[in-house]
Amino acid sequence: MIKPVELVIFDCDGVLVDSERIAVSVQVALGATLGWPLTSEEVIAWFIGRSHADIHAQVAARLGEETAAVWSKRFEELHGEAVDSELDPVEGISEVLTSMTLPACVASSGSHDKMRHTLGRTGLYGYFAGRIFSATEVGRGKPAPDLFLHAARRMGVDPSACAVIEDSRPGVQAARAAGMRAFGYAGGLTPAEQLEGPDTVVFHDMRELPTLLGEQ
Repeated sequence: MIKPVELVIFDCDGVLVDSERIAVSVQVALGATLGWPLTSEEVIAWFIGRSHADIHAQVAARLGEETAAVWSKRFEELHGEAVDSELDPVEGISEVLTSMTLPACVASSGSHDKMRHTLGRTGLYGYFAGRIFSATEVGRGKPAPDLFLHAARRMGVDPSACAVIEDSRPGVQAARAAGMRAFGYAGGLTPAEQLEGPDTVVFHDMRELPTLLGEQ
């Protein structure tokens, strides 16, 4: 028998804030200037949903540690500038959070500073203050289950009663590995087929989420 959902765990980038488009654009630009030409599709496949440390390691393996350090620094600068001028909430998410009655938290590959910035800029921080978890708190980032298990433990909920809202392949893989139900949001950049898999519901409009969670 499937347990009712007791906790909704949201990813941040691409699920709450429409920042993935900004991140992809910045990564493509950095690759072009620092010696690793990348298409948007390659950035989505290799970087989206990954932690800062994992992306840094990929760049270092390709271009060396010195260039990776420059890449990381420039990404933070350019991404921050673009967030301040362009960032919006994911379409429909504000309505969902306003109406949702289930307990919720955030578990993201991003740092706490980054989430304070992006969630603050979009007016969403107040929905999750005190219930925000970062991959910097665990040993392994997504697709390992560590972050989601950490969030469930801190929130006092069994993993089997958690629903994870994700928009990346590493994210839904991490949710499955944690023994949680995955809801793959395909209304952003990641193709639906990259989100599909066991114990996973793929959807395209964030406004569908309350019904999918059994709230309506």
